[in-house]
Amino acid sequence: MKKEEKTNVMRLLDQKKVPYTMHSYADQPSTNGVEIAQILGQDVARVFKTLVTQGKTKAYYVFMVPVAEELDLKKAAKAAGEKSIAMIPQKELLPLTGYVHGGCSPIGMKKQFPTFIQSGADAFDTIMCSAGKIGYQVEASLSDLQKVVRIEMADIIVD
Repeated sequence: MKKEEKTNVMRLLDQKKVPYTMHSYADQPSTNGVEIAQILGQDVARVFKTLVTQGKTKAYYVFMVPVAEELDLKKAAKAAGEKSIAMIPQKELLPLTGYVHGGCSPIGMKKQFPTFIQSGADAFDTIMCSAGKIGYQVEASLSDLQKVVRIEMADIIVD
């Protein structure tokens, strides 16, 4: 196997001396988050997708929700202190964050946006999120990730 390719996310975690485990499913066809969790043998409740939104004030927000769940835009707006919130168009993702759809990570975006994670994420020893490239996930404790990104807890999923 060739030396593992480091993504910007991994380099950033290394820089901040944050312990993490890299998981790769790069040899798998592009799949959804639930399938990725299954491929990696992980509980879907601790594998998070990263969603980028824009509030009525034009400010951007990042939400991390378990891959099997759906972001509740009303709850997300409330958490962010916005009147309303909407997902950004997919074509805006790369220029805004530096990441492509399916490889978006809350870590190492071009700009740091307010970031929220579904309440209860701290119940797991470790959680997983994108390593910033399709085919790669990083696993770390939420408290360690919070050394790199300010992540607030909020109830943001559809009941």
